[in-house]
This record gives sequence, C-alpha cells and structure tokens, in this order.
Amino acid sequence: MSIQAPRRQHLWVWFLWLICFYSAWGWLVFGQGLWETAQAHWPIALAMTAGSYVAGSTPMGGGTVGFPILVLFFGMPASLGRDFSFAVQSIGMVSASIFILARRQPLAWSMLQGAMVGSLLGTPLGIVFIAPFIPELWIKIVFAVIWGSFGVLHLYRIGEIASHEGMTEFDERWDFRVGLVLGALSGATVAAVTGVGIDMVLYAALVLLHRADLKIAIPTSVIIMAFTSVLGIVVKNLSTGLQPGAFDHWLAAAPIVALGAPLGVFVAHLIGRKSTLLVVAVLCVWQFVWTCYSERIALGLSGLALCLAAVGACLFGFEKLRAWGAILVGEGKARHPATGTDISSEARHP
Repeated sequence: MSIQAPRRQHLWVWFLWLICFYSAWGWLVFGQGLWETAQAHWPIALAMTAGSYVAGSTPMGGGTVGFPILVLFFGMPASLGRDFSFAVQSIGMVSASIFILARRQPLAWSMLQGAMVGSLLGTPLGIVFIAPFIPELWIKIVFAVIWGSFGVLHLYRIGEIASHEGMTEFDERWDFRVGLVLGALSGATVAAVTGVGIDMVLYAALVLLHRADLKIAIPTSVIIMAFTSVLGIVVKNLSTGLQPGAFDHWLAAAPIVALGAPLGVFVAHLIGRKSTLLVVAVLCVWQFVWTCYSERIALGLSGLALCLAAVGACLFGFEKLRAWGAILVGEGKARHPATGTDISSEARHP
C-alpha cells in the first residue's frame, strides 16, 4: 500500500480555503439577513466546538457529536440529525482534509481511492433507495449500535491499536478493491442512513487488517468522510431535499467546525490520539445505553435484545477482520510513514 511521506507543506492552500469559506458565510449571514437565524441556533454551535475537535482528532465525523446532540438532547427527528451531519461535515471535514493534504500527512492512498470510488457509487443509491424507507427509530438505533460497538472495540483494543507503527503493505490493486467494496457497502447503508460511519469502516480496516499507525488511519478516515459528506449533501439537495432546520443549524455551526476540525488534526498530531480515543469511546458506549433507555418502550424487550445482539455482531466482525489481518500481516511489508523504510513484524509486535 502506498504511503505519502511528509514533504514540503503548503498551508497557504488551507488559509485560502478559510478566506473563501468565511467570505461566503459572511455574505449569507450579513448580506442575506440571516444573522438572527444563526444566533438563534447557538447551542449547536457550542456543541460542535467539541464535536469538530473530535472530527479532526479521531476517525469519527463531526456528525458523531452533532447527531446525538440534535436527536437525544434536543429531541429533533433522526432524519434531521442525519442531514445535519452531512451538512456540517461538508465544511468541518473538508476543512480538516485540506489541512491534512496541505501538511502532506501520510495517507493510505490506494484504499482511500478505492473507498472514494465505492462511495461515489453506493452513497447516492443508499440516499435515494434505502434511507427514505428507514423509520426514524431505526435511524437512531443504527447510529447507536455502530458507534456503541466502535466504542467497546477501543475500550479493550486501544493499547494494541495505538501501538501500531507504519502500515502493512499489500498489493495496491488488492487495497483498492478492498476500499472499493467497503466504500460502496458502507456508503449505501450506514452513511446514507445516519450521515456518518464510512470513516469508521475504513479506519477499522486500516487498523485491524493493515495494522496501520493511527497517524495514517485517522487522516485517511477524515478524508473519506469529507468526500462522502459533500457527495451526500449534493445528492440530498438534488433528490429528496434536506430536512427542515438542517440549514439553520448548519449556519450556526459551520464557522466553528471550519477551524475546530483542523485544530483537532493539529493537536492530536502533537499529543497523540490514544487519550482522545478513549474518552470518545466511553461517550460512544454511553450514547448507546442512553438511546436504548430512552427508546425502551418503543423497542420492548425483544428490540433491546436485538440491539445488544447487533453490537455483538459488529464486534464479531471487527475480531474476524483483526484475525484476517494477523494472517495477512506476514505476507506484507510494514512501512514507516515518514521514511518509507521497512519495519519488521517482530519489531512492531514483540
């Protein structure tokens, strides 16, 4: 798998993007008389201060915080949480992606390119043909199950995941095909239904299958979520339309996430990501428990049992992916993200 080694940075590109974005936002707010609308939605802007940091420093999009805030705290429809996730990530994750690319951080290019092609095929199909038929309750449950299982995985595997250096290199065509399948399936299902998740799927493949360094896996996951979010918001506008209120919440949160997500990228690069991942993992498990409790009457005992079984199924899938990676790791070469030199499996996994 090809890895981009750090080269000369071009941060002027990111600053140019910020100038363009804030100019457009200022025209909307002050030129079109929308300042009062933005002010009225200040709580979501405050929430996304933390959400945007999470988006840049972990494999979880800003919608991972925005969705439960709108749906669980404010009692908004789950479909609104999904559309807001797409909208806010189309600024925050794009800003973080431009920052990552301008800094020339190492990326898993082959798998990323495959995932982008897969998302280009799967996400529009999921938005048009799958998401409209998923009940509001089950949008909440899908979100809760996926991120709950993701949190549990990190609570008991964080030491191993954080210890990886470099990345196991396989055939680039194989990596592209894996990314293609993952991007198509997760784009059509979890991303189209909840507005987030394709980043987690790609991240899981990188850290469990390829034993990728977090400094490679997380920036790669940020970029696939940025691509899918922009694609999702375009498809939503051209097909089903956005849920009422999504734009108003976006208007308030957008100027926060444009800076917050890149800040998460920068700070996590300096202090490491293990502690942040642990905190977010606990929050993921907590939101699963909260969702199940708040929807206990609608779900009933059978529904709650199904939720727990779904978490178990996700964890089983993660462990199978890890076991497959353990078999394949001996067939590839580990590359250091900065130098491109080989790192033996023995050195990386004593």
